[in-house]
Amino acid sequence: MNTVVHKTMVVQLRTGDAGDRFPVLAHLGYDAADPFALTVVFSHDGRVLAEWALDREMVGEGLTRPVGVGDVRMRPESRGMWDELRLALLGDDRADGERHRAVVFVWAAAVEAFLRETYTVVRPGEEEVCADDFLAELTAEG
Repeated sequence: MNTVVHKTMVVQLRTGDAGDRFPVLAHLGYDAADPFALTVVFSHDGRVLAEWALDREMVGEGLTRPVGVGDVRMRPESRGMWDELRLALLGDDRADGERHRAVVFVWAAAVEAFLRETYTVVRPGEEEVCADDFLAELTAEG
C-alpha cells in the first residue's frame, strides 16, 4: 500500500495590498509516517519560496469555515464561479521589525481531491503516532 501522496498545483499568491495575484506552484505532500501533517512547498521559476507544515484536519475545516490563529489562518472564499481556500501565512521576522506575510489562494476542489487521496492512506480519526519512537528520537538528539 502506498503511504505517501504528492500533488502539484498552481495556486495564486497575493502581492501587496492592491490584491494583485500571480501564479506559483504548490507541491503538496502527505506521508503516513506523520499522519496529522501536510507539507506544502511553494516555488516559482524553479526557486523555493517557502515550505510549510500544515495540520491536515485544519486544512479540511478551512474549506468550510475560518480556522487558525497565529502563523496560519485559513478560510473559504468564493470568487466568481469557483470556491477557494484562502491561506494567510506569517513567516520569520524581517529586518524592519515586521514579519514576512503571504496570502495564497487555492482552488477548493483541488484541495478536497488531495485530502480524499490522503484519507485513502490514513482515514481521519485513525491516525497513530508511536510515542516510544518519538521519545527515543528526542533522547537520542539530547
